[in-house]
Amino acid sequence: MPEEQYMRRAIQLAAEGEGKTRPNPLVGAVIVKDGRIIGEGYHTKYGSLHAEREALADCARRGMDPEGADMYVTLEPCCHTGKQPPCTEALAEAGIGGVIIGSSDPNPLVSGKGTEFLRQHGIRVETGFLKEECDSLNPIFFHYITTGRPYVALKYAMTADGRIATVTGQSEWITGDVARNHVHKLRNRYASILVGINTVLADNPMLNCRLPGGVNPLRIVLDSSLRIPMECQLVQSAREIPLMVVCGDAPEAEKRALENLGAEVLSLPGADGRPDLKALVGVLGKRGIDSLLIEGGSQVHYSALNSGIVNHIYSYVAPKIFGGQQALGPVSGSGVEQVSDAFRLKLAGTQLLGSDILIEYEVSECLQE
Repeated sequence: MPEEQYMRRAIQLAAEGEGKTRPNPLVGAVIVKDGRIIGEGYHTKYGSLHAEREALADCARRGMDPEGADMYVTLEPCCHTGKQPPCTEALAEAGIGGVIIGSSDPNPLVSGKGTEFLRQHGIRVETGFLKEECDSLNPIFFHYITTGRPYVALKYAMTADGRIATVTGQSEWITGDVARNHVHKLRNRYASILVGINTVLADNPMLNCRLPGGVNPLRIVLDSSLRIPMECQLVQSAREIPLMVVCGDAPEAEKRALENLGAEVLSLPGADGRPDLKALVGVLGKRGIDSLLIEGGSQVHYSALNSGIVNHIYSYVAPKIFGGQQALGPVSGSGVEQVSDAFRLKLAGTQLLGSDILIEYEVSECLQE
C-alpha cells in the first residue's frame, strides 16, 4: 500500500469521531510494519483514549509488536497531560521507529513540542505529510484553540435565481433529500445551531440532528423581546435537548416562563436593542462551545456577516427558479452601498448533492480581535 494510502486511512478513521470529540480535534492513526497495517485507531469521544493510544491498543489486541514500526497520524501527538496522558510518551515506550504527521497542532501546549519530544527520544519524524487533507479535518479545532471563539458557519438553501422562499413565503423544500441529509451532518458536526425568532414563528423547527447516532447541537434562538411561543417544539423539548434563547431587554415574566420549561434565557442587548452577536460568540467560547451553525433567516444572516463573526458559508443551490421581486434572498438587512464594500469570500469547495450543488466559501474578513 502506498504511503499516501496509510495517511488517507488515518484521515478516514479520524472522521469517524465527528461530533463526539469536541472541543478536542479529530485524529486518526495507523501503525505500519513490514509493509502492512498492524494497528489503527481514532479519537472516539472526548475524554477517551487519543488516536495514537487507540492504535497501540489495537496492536496489542492483534498480538502485534509495534517496536520499530511507523505511525501515520493526522495531527501532531500531544505531549501534555489533559484528560489523557501524553501520547508522545506512549510512542516512545512502545518503541515506535518513525512518526509521519499530517497537521501541526496550534495548541500552545503542543505546537512543535510534540515533534521535539519524539526526536529527542530517537524517533524519526516527518511533518506536513498530506497536510492539506489532514488540515481539512479540523478547521473548527484550529480556530477555537487559537482564538477562544467558536468557528461560525452560515448555511442556507436557495434557488438558482437566489431565492430562499417564494413570494408567499413557502420554502419547503427547496433542495432534495441528499442535500437535506448533508445539513444533518453539519448539525452533528457543529456544537450549536442558531436561528432567529422569525424562523421559529414561520417553521416551528426542532433543530435536532436526525442522523443515526448523531449528536444534537445546543439550539439557540435570537429573540429580542421573547416572542417565542411556549408551545413550540423548541421550548417543549428544552429539557431533552438544550435550548438557549438570547434576548435584549426582555420582560422578566417571559424569562421565568421559559426557564420553568427548561430553557436558558441569556440577555445580551446590543446598541440597537437586538442581541449582540459578538458578545454571544464570546459567551459560547468561554463555555467550551467550539462551533456555531447559523440557519437563520436573511436578516440574521446579514447581522452575522456584518458583525464579522462568520468564518464559513455553506450555500446549497437547487435547480429551480422562483422569481418575484418580493421573494427573499439569503441575505437582506440594510446591505452595502458600494461594490467595494461587499463581504469578500474565497471559494473553498463544491460538490454535487443529488441534483443540488453545495458551494462552500471562506469569509475573507472575519473578526480578528
